Amino acid sequence: MDNTNGARQAGHPQDVRPNKRRRKPRSILYRNSESMALLLVGSFLIAVSFNLFFLPNKIASGGVSGISVIVNSLTGIKPAYTQWTLNIPLFIAGIAVFGSRFGIKTAVGSIVLPLFVLLTAHWAPPTHNPLLAAIYGGLGVGLGLGLVFRGQASTGGLDAAAQIVHRYTGLRLGLAVATLDGLVILSAGILIAPENALYALIGLFVTSKTIDVVQTGLQTSKAAFIVTTQPERVSQAVLIDLDRGLTKLQGEGGFTGEQRPVLMTVVGQNEVTRLKLLVQDADPGAFVIITNAAEVLGEGFHEPQLPGGRKAK
Repeated sequence: MDNTNGARQAGHPQDVRPNKRRRKPRSILYRNSESMALLLVGSFLIAVSFNLFFLPNKIASGGVSGISVIVNSLTGIKPAYTQWTLNIPLFIAGIAVFGSRFGIKTAVGSIVLPLFVLLTAHWAPPTHNPLLAAIYGGLGVGLGLGLVFRGQASTGGLDAAAQIVHRYTGLRLGLAVATLDGLVILSAGILIAPENALYALIGLFVTSKTIDVVQTGLQTSKAAFIVTTQPERVSQAVLIDLDRGLTKLQGEGGFTGEQRPVLMTVVGQNEVTRLKLLVQDADPGAFVIITNAAEVLGEGFHEPQLPGGRKAK
């Protein structure tokens, strides 16, 4: 790291003031309470989105909830009963295979989510347009799942089945989840209607993107890699004029074999133009690569947090 005097190196852990007051770690009880609150709120949002958008339009976007939509459309059985019937055995199987790692929060999620589905079953859907239902249902379910994941919890369901498949077949976990969801959507296309399966794919896509937003936030930072023959001038411009930290990497020209320093820095989206102007002024011949950084953790950006406000170690 370049520790140029007089420059505040935002984004670097060594720039910690001695008198900076740190928050005291919160109690285990408080952290568990916050995690449980996120699980409950997230489960409620999932249940409401399911009843308002997915179920009335027969959109089975994967998982146990998707199976319950198919069963409801064929037999009229309430989705909550189907979800309990599947969640509880899957949770027991997960405990048998993986032991205590499934934990109390997964048990709570497996029971509470169908309960919320049952309690909100009478709520009137705001739309019977399947496209709107797929989009807004996906947003709601994604937001709920994002909160559940932030609480380091799970709603059980086919996630347990996917982990068991991964354990005994060696299939990648992400592929196992996608395969099981795909089978549910395919079944909906055969047993309900092909069009419903297409809407389910839209809902699943929106859900996954919403989870990403909840997990990483809306702010997008930019990572810049600068190959320059004037490393000191560019460093001074970034450290002092832009007030951002940087890291010096060693690079080698692929054609010439010459050693060239590569400067790496991370800036906010609104600082990109100023960074380019400063680099151009310091070294007009600099080679600059700017790429998206979905999430940046550390001093000057977001500090990693665990439930309850604890800083991740």
